[in-house]
Amino acid sequence: MVTRDERMLAMAIFVLSLFTTIIGPLLIWLLKKDSSTFIDFYGKEYFNFLISYAIYSLIAGILTIVLIGFLILPLLGVGYFLFTIIAAIKAYSGYKYRIPFVIRLFS
Repeated sequence: MVTRDERMLAMAIFVLSLFTTIIGPLLIWLLKKDSSTFIDFYGKEYFNFLISYAIYSLIAGILTIVLIGFLILPLLGVGYFLFTIIAAIKAYSGYKYRIPFVIRLFS
């Protein structure tokens, strides 16, 4: 059973990511990963998500040379925002949500 505090901190990882991309989520994850497997799951999920979308954005940036990147970059931005909101809601609900299209570097 996941406690209310664990759900709030897991949700805070994603909410803080909208304001501080790395520092806020990293602090929560590093401070609480050993005491909560739920927060550890969402910390790893967030950083997998962040790294994956950084790679996708880099590739889309390179593809702007052939003009297709101008279509892909806005879609990545919308996807990043939507999946962040969905993950925050799922974390607060107590579900373990796997964000789609993410490269699993941390497991």
